[in-house]
Amino acid sequence: MSPRRQPAPAPELPGYAVERLLGSGGFADVYLYSQRMPQRQVAIKVLTHEATQGQSREQFGAEANLMAQLSTHSSIVTIYHADTAADGRPYLVMQYCPLPNLAERVKVRPLGVPEVLGIGVRLAGAVETAHRAGIVHRDIKPANILTTEYGRPALTDFGIAGLTGADESGGVSIPWAPPEAVEGQSAGVAGDVYSLAATLYTLLAGRSPFARPGGPNSRLDFTMRIKRDAVPPIGRTDVPASLEQLLARAMAKSPAARPATALELARALQVVEQELRLAMTDIEVPDTSWLSPAAPSPDDGSDEGRTVVRAVTEVDPTGAPPPPQPADDEPHTVLRPVRDAWEPEDLTESTRSRRAVATDDGDAAPERRRPARRWVVAGAAAAVVVAGGIAVAGQLRGEEEPEPTPTSTIGTVVIPDVVPGPVDLRGERVDDNRVEFTWAAPDVPGDLTYSWVRTDGNKVGESQPVDEPPLALEAGGRVCVEVRTITEQGMVSAEPAEACVE
Repeated sequence: MSPRRQPAPAPELPGYAVERLLGSGGFADVYLYSQRMPQRQVAIKVLTHEATQGQSREQFGAEANLMAQLSTHSSIVTIYHADTAADGRPYLVMQYCPLPNLAERVKVRPLGVPEVLGIGVRLAGAVETAHRAGIVHRDIKPANILTTEYGRPALTDFGIAGLTGADESGGVSIPWAPPEAVEGQSAGVAGDVYSLAATLYTLLAGRSPFARPGGPNSRLDFTMRIKRDAVPPIGRTDVPASLEQLLARAMAKSPAARPATALELARALQVVEQELRLAMTDIEVPDTSWLSPAAPSPDDGSDEGRTVVRAVTEVDPTGAPPPPQPADDEPHTVLRPVRDAWEPEDLTESTRSRRAVATDDGDAAPERRRPARRWVVAGAAAAVVVAGGIAVAGQLRGEEEPEPTPTSTIGTVVIPDVVPGPVDLRGERVDDNRVEFTWAAPDVPGDLTYSWVRTDGNKVGESQPVDEPPLALEAGGRVCVEVRTITEQGMVSAEPAEACVE
């Protein structure tokens, strides 16, 4: 094995001051810089001198252009600028994501099922967005999923990405690569679906799908298992069988046996959320219908793969039931536009989050601005209840969609709330062999639960759920715990509360 490359010195860049090295790869180093105007911290990826010629430089430029097309998505890292330093090295100025990436997090402990489902739906929306732009990522893995300051996943490193119709396979990260990629064939949309499923498996299992504890885990071992072996069980009792089966199907040896699109995978993950009675995570995908010159004919038989928008149904104020919906068995998807700026100021956040079209006391709605081009897909067969007397009907296995969590918006960009940790965590020894930890709930709307883990031992164990304080533990010596908040939507506080009892 060749020795690890030493990072190159950070270049002097006009308008930026270097702070520290964030990481290094085969062809580039990533540094934390402070931007002077506007003032903010940014991550700058700098190509090495050795890679400034030939294909690596071309890939670097392609990465900048690809990420620039996609970086308005909330689960894709934003690109601010690209240029070449005075010493000839190209660089990318990117959004700085300060929290640990998913590879670092899973080294500590596997993630909880609700959080993994939420991450999966959001990332599937990001991957679907890339695919609709004609781009396949080809290297989806935990290390390429950063975590924003809001605790949300953000896909990065499109360095080996390519067009969906391209034939080249490029380099891949073997533990998360599909069978066709490890054989040197082209891995397109179906390959990204496989790699995303393998990443979610890793977050749940604490290891990649075909890694064996204790080894051997060489490149050849991985290649043979990926091509030959069935996906092994995750080995957790809290992972539902439906989720295990979905991930195994998404990692099928044959690309044709996997979910056909990332959007289909996202919808299937939403069904698991509903099975567990979790609030469904929104799928963010772009609305591309405005690009079409005309709507397709209903008689052309090409319904497969299309998003179906259900008609807006007016509610009779006398209480009469709404007209019956079409009696078909196919799931439907409701597209909800992000709130426009014309809405009245007296609307509550809860009303805004539920509304698709609303009027006050039956008056005509104000003239709408040009519709936003980003839409939030509430999910297959979701039922959206609309304030002010308008309702959009749908079904999802006979269950209503849980009420969405209010969010703040600026224009068409959804800004998620930060999930705070428990407040005033403290421990007390009840007797020689028993301690109790108590805390107060943070100011977060909705029902909250918590997860805790002991941190006083040599090895950090798997986190455990607890509905509410107090947390009683049998222990005679020193006890330290970390407690995190879990929202109804499965979001987990990025920073835990910590306390110890001697």
